Amino acid sequence: MGRLFDSPVMLLIILLVILLLFGAPKLPGMARSLGQSMRIFKSEVKEMKKDDQPAGSGVVIDGEPVRDGQNVTPEPGPTGPADPEAPRNPDQRPGSPAA
Repeated sequence: MGRLFDSPVMLLIILLVILLLFGAPKLPGMARSLGQSMRIFKSEVKEMKKDDQPAGSGVVIDGEPVRDGQNVTPEPGPTGPADPEAPRNPDQRPGSPAA
């Protein structure tokens, strides 16, 4: 009897047979759980790799790449008249090209 448990291969075969005999109904659930855990692990590894990239890399606003710490709010431009159809100077008429 002592020679039966001397080899780790023989012990693994006996454990596998016991698992198949008594745990067969639970095997699909265990395999599903293992697959789900592997998917979660893979997605977390992807998120960790993405977190290692510098912040703001790949962010483009108005065709300009945004660097880390750069202000992303647009700068206020020159203030025009309240009515966009109103001429900007007395010589300019609506619809005519600007001088």
